[in-house]
Amino acid sequence: MPQTDGSLYPVQSDVLVRQADLGRDGSADAIGVARWLEDARIRLRLRRFERLVASGGFVPFQIFFVNQRIERLRPAGRAGAQAQVHTGVRRIGQSSFTYEQAAFIDGGRVASGDATVVLVGASGALSLPDELIEDLRELALPESSAEPAARPGPERSRRDHYPYFAPLLARIGDVDSNQHVNYIALATYYDEAVAAFVRHAAGTAGTDPVPDLPPQSFRVHYLGEVTYPGRYEVGVVVRSVDADSVSYELGVFRDSECLGVAEAVGPRGDLNAESLKAWTG
Repeated sequence: MPQTDGSLYPVQSDVLVRQADLGRDGSADAIGVARWLEDARIRLRLRRFERLVASGGFVPFQIFFVNQRIERLRPAGRAGAQAQVHTGVRRIGQSSFTYEQAAFIDGGRVASGDATVVLVGASGALSLPDELIEDLRELALPESSAEPAARPGPERSRRDHYPYFAPLLARIGDVDSNQHVNYIALATYYDEAVAAFVRHAAGTAGTDPVPDLPPQSFRVHYLGEVTYPGRYEVGVVVRSVDADSVSYELGVFRDSECLGVAEAVGPRGDLNAESLKAWTG
């Protein structure tokens, strides 16, 4: 269960809200929130592990994400404001660990998230060294033994699970130091796919504005590497519809290969519930 009190988190970082974090409604969108959470994680110091790496005592490795959750809880934020991002470690496993985070503005909680991380070497996932485990234990939250997020079912990796596809082209600006598309850039692919689907489902003409119904939350599962250059398609299926929201399942494909899946929840707005049923799996 995510922590609700910022004082329970061992680390706080003040993150500047940037203009690029704001959505079309003038407040931070889910992708902007993802940047805040990333900023706070990057600032964490794991001193024992850093000394081990600097001394050559650990094999060459890359940092990979297994999954990530981003949740915008309410409209908040303006350019130049400060968000207080609280960070702790919810789970420590043999080869992975999970951060849990919460963001506050003006004393109110506006966003939350988590991210599961693995260290990968030439032969695959590496066991966490003792030095890293000691660092992580100092950041542990009271519920650090919580179970990891459930893995998506095998049907999510099949093209025939998705009735709608949005084509996307990888951009050179999406590539990070690991030489693959950055995980936040990949979240924007899912964001774009939902926007394309909403436009299609609403019957919006080419010159009409796109309905402002972006996802407020994402749960992203990483299955493979999205690389540049590359042409991709993001599949979309409506999982459920209620009076106020639409839940989506998404998958990013290169031809028939599924490289990642996600769940998203966004506002329904004026989307017709009956027409959405045609896109429900």
